[in-house]
Amino acid sequence: MIIDAHQHFWTLRRDDYGWLTPDLTDLYRDFQPRDLEPILLASGVEATVIVQAAPTEAETVHLLELARRWPIARGVVGWSDLTSPRVAHNLDRLADNPLLRGIRPMIQDEADPDWMLHPSVASSLQVMGECRLTFDALVGPRHLGPLKLLIDLNPCLPVVIDHGGKPPIASGGYEPWAEDMRALSERPQVACKLSGLLTEAGARAVDADLRPYVEHLLECFGPARLMWGSDWPVLTAVGGYGAWLDQARRLVGALSADEQAQVFGRTAASFYGI
Repeated sequence: MIIDAHQHFWTLRRDDYGWLTPDLTDLYRDFQPRDLEPILLASGVEATVIVQAAPTEAETVHLLELARRWPIARGVVGWSDLTSPRVAHNLDRLADNPLLRGIRPMIQDEADPDWMLHPSVASSLQVMGECRLTFDALVGPRHLGPLKLLIDLNPCLPVVIDHGGKPPIASGGYEPWAEDMRALSERPQVACKLSGLLTEAGARAVDADLRPYVEHLLECFGPARLMWGSDWPVLTAVGGYGAWLDQARRLVGALSADEQAQVFGRTAASFYGI
């Protein structure tokens, strides 16, 4: 079974997507299950994980309701305010829904790269562990150092790094991203998503451009801790769903059939409890 470990939905009238503005012409419209389902069927993808796109618990509740009514969705990664004094109550309430698999704070939008090391966030991650929730790390290269410290403070919390840690593909940059990702991979509870790379690539989006980054992620995490995701509909601004799936297959084509099955399904199933 192919699982898309990272896709979004949004409805403009909800008005809780601060980043989604009219200048993002390809993305500034509603994206719903009815839009994605025929694309999944054409691509042979049988299940997805819906990931939050707004920093509100209201959106998380909305996505959980969408997932309840759309059986292709096998889980939701939501949002909660990890600095709130009511975080334990809020997480416990959200985790009461069995479709909630994890929480994703929008760390990339925080001005301070050390935001995640605030004592209130650290204690919130302990609560997440008690609620059996995973942690999606939406980070860029400048956050990878603090992320290592955060993970060492929470050694039992399953963590997945979104979008390969956003390597600087467009500029051809490689270090210190590569060294930091290798260090993070030494923590056995850390996985990584093979997603979002086309967005980071800009004009450098052909196989030869992406291959060094994908091979490094495979070397670091191995197939058992690497999971494919589309990042749809953000993907639509730079490429097509089926084209990205085919490209990802080529980029990991040296793996055995069993190892490819891990990247395209079993790793996500294991990590998110699908």
